[in-house]
Amino acid sequence: MDFQKIAIIGAGAVGSYIIWGLSQKEDIELSVVASGDRKKRLETEGIFINDKQYKPLVKTPEEAHGADLVIVAVKYNALPSAVLDIKEIVDEHTVVMSLMNGVDSEDVIASEIGEKSIVPALIKVASERRQNRIYFDPESTIGIVYGEKDGRSSERTGAIARLFEGTGLHYRETDVILPEIWSKFRLNVGNNLPQAMLGVGVGAYGDSEHVAAIREGLVKELDAIAKAKGIDISLADPSSTRGSKVLKRARYSTLQDIDAKRHTEIDMFSGALVRMGKELGISTPYNEFTFHMIKALEEKNDGVFDYS
Repeated sequence: MDFQKIAIIGAGAVGSYIIWGLSQKEDIELSVVASGDRKKRLETEGIFINDKQYKPLVKTPEEAHGADLVIVAVKYNALPSAVLDIKEIVDEHTVVMSLMNGVDSEDVIASEIGEKSIVPALIKVASERRQNRIYFDPESTIGIVYGEKDGRSSERTGAIARLFEGTGLHYRETDVILPEIWSKFRLNVGNNLPQAMLGVGVGAYGDSEHVAAIREGLVKELDAIAKAKGIDISLADPSSTRGSKVLKRARYSTLQDIDAKRHTEIDMFSGALVRMGKELGISTPYNEFTFHMIKALEEKNDGVFDYS
C-alpha cells in the first residue's frame, strides 16, 4: 500500500503545513478540496506559506473521489460541511486522517463514513496567520502524530510514514494514540483559553500566578473527565506534554480568532468538556465560565453589544 492521491480539506494554518511538506514530494498527486468562489480564489491567488506562493491542484469533492488519503484540517465549526465532502470523496480503499483540534472529530466523521476508514492522528504546529499568509517555523514544529487505535503498526501507518519521508514534515507513529490526542487536548484547553479571555501573549502563564491558576482549574477538570473515560494521559510521549516553541508574545489559535473577529473553536474545547462532564456527573465550573466568556466575546465581535 502506498498513497498516491492525497486530498486536503482545509488550507488554513494546519493544512498549509501539510501543503508545504507534501509539495516537495514527487510522484504523488496533491490536491486541496474546495468548491465555488473558494476554489476560484485558491486557483487564482494560491496560498502564501512563509512568504512563498503555492498553487496546489484544487478539486471539487466530486473530482477528488477515490483519493487514497484524505487529510482533514478544518476548523471545528466547518466540520459538518467537511463531512459531506468526505462522504463524496471516500471509497472502499480511502484512508481518512483528521488533524483537527479536540477529541471528537474522528467520532463525528466516523458517524458518517464508518470507523474503519480512519487512522486517528493529531498535529502540533504553531502557525500565525497574517491576512492571507501563513507563517511557521519548520524546525521547531513538533508535527504529526498518528497510530492505529489497537496500538499496532499496519499497512496504513507504514504508508503514512513513506508518504511523509523526505518532505521536511516532522512525524512519528505511536502505539497510544488516544492518550496522545487527549494530551494535546489538555495543552489546547490550558494554553489557548485563558490567554484568549485576557487578550495577552503566552508569557502571561509564567508571569502571573492568577493566569496560571485559571489554566490549572481548566486542566484539572479535563483530567478528571479523561480518568473517568479510562484515558491515561501519562502514557503519551513526553514531547506531547509541550507545544512547539514560541515567543512570549505568541497568540494561539483561539485568541487569533478573537483578534480577527472570527468565531472560535470553544465548542470543541470547553463546550465538549462541559457536555462530557454532565454525562459523567463531573462538575466543570472553570470550563463552564470559560465557555460562556468566550461565547460572549464572539457576540461582542459580532456587534451584539453595539448600543450606539
